Amino acid sequence: VLFFVGSLLIGDVAFNLLSIWFPENNNFHYWQILTHMFMHSKDFILHIVFNMFALYMFGSPLETIWGRNKFIFFYFSCGLGSLLLTIGIDYFNFESILNILSESGFSKSQVIETMNSDKYYPIWKEILGQEKFQQLFQIFHGNALGASGAIMGLLVAFGIFFPTVPLMLIFLPIPIKAKYFIPILLCYEIIAGFTGGTTIFGVNVGHWAHVGGALTGAIMAYYWKKNSFNDRRWN
Repeated sequence: VLFFVGSLLIGDVAFNLLSIWFPENNNFHYWQILTHMFMHSKDFILHIVFNMFALYMFGSPLETIWGRNKFIFFYFSCGLGSLLLTIGIDYFNFESILNILSESGFSKSQVIETMNSDKYYPIWKEILGQEKFQQLFQIFHGNALGASGAIMGLLVAFGIFFPTVPLMLIFLPIPIKAKYFIPILLCYEIIAGFTGGTTIFGVNVGHWAHVGGALTGAIMAYYWKKNSFNDRRWN
């Protein structure tokens, strides 16, 4: 909330410095790996409202179980896992497009230097086609922000530790047990990641960021739950 209010007061400079950019973009800085988790959209107030509500609702019982330090470690781990999957997929797509351009005589360094100058060669559209041309610019010039990846990790961990607790969407008030609700939600998000469609989280959403945070949270929470009583066994 402090970051949100501060960024509104400072303006676009804060969003450019603290949101995370594609690593090949000159706007990328290493501190953005952490700071982007604290930033939220200035044009969509519900972005931070929903994230903070979910942090309170799902994070509170998990912090009670784990304690403060373990909870903080889990939260940031999910945020980083979210980022790693997103950047990995972006790099894969970016490199595949660069390979097409390199076959036409444009080196990787030439393409990156040109794009960092906010320019491009018109022939790129002919070489790549409209869809890949747009994807190239979306990856390179797009930035990401928000706590959603870490929140998805908390959501999955909540489902692992409290599988029978009923959950329901605000807009669909039908109670569903967490162990069914969360997998359905994740499958829906994975499909949206492949198709690029809209999900219940809205438009312009980092679907793979959600999936990355959820996978990281699932692995950590499952391991912690499985081994939580090893030091209390008496057999």
